[in-house]
Amino acid sequence: MFSPDPRTLPTPPTGWSIGSYTAYTEAQRAVDHLAANGFPVEDLTIVGTGPRVVERVTGRLTWGRVLGSAALSGVWFGLLIGVVLGMFTPGGLLGSILAGLLAGVGASTAFAAMGYASLGGKRTFASRTEIVAEQYEVLSEPRSAERGRDLLARLALTSPTY
Repeated sequence: MFSPDPRTLPTPPTGWSIGSYTAYTEAQRAVDHLAANGFPVEDLTIVGTGPRVVERVTGRLTWGRVLGSAALSGVWFGLLIGVVLGMFTPGGLLGSILAGLLAGVGASTAFAAMGYASLGGKRTFASRTEIVAEQYEVLSEPRSAERGRDLLARLALTSPTY
């Protein structure tokens, strides 16, 4: 029976909170500050709490954008296939590359057109999805938490407020 190594399994974070931030870059800045001041950073963990799924709209989808993007993807795939085929075809590398390009662009645009047409105008925008946290906690092992809080308090005093 398979028994996983307990050191490689996900475990909940431990430690005491020494700082709380609304943006990951702020938590990262706090850890950088601690590191620059000789703090044992191996005692730290940044924990994002309150995860949210955020969909950022990147633009309008049109037939031109869908087909252009698919054709560009097809060029790279077709080029790869053409070069690989050219290495094993005695006829010549250039002919294989051109055939691969045509096949890649043709297949990619055909599949993209079918996918976009199947939406029936219901999703006319492009987006990317990411998971972000509402808050980021910097945790420290108890042995060094007090020193960490002191260093972060000094950082807060010297930071400009916006």
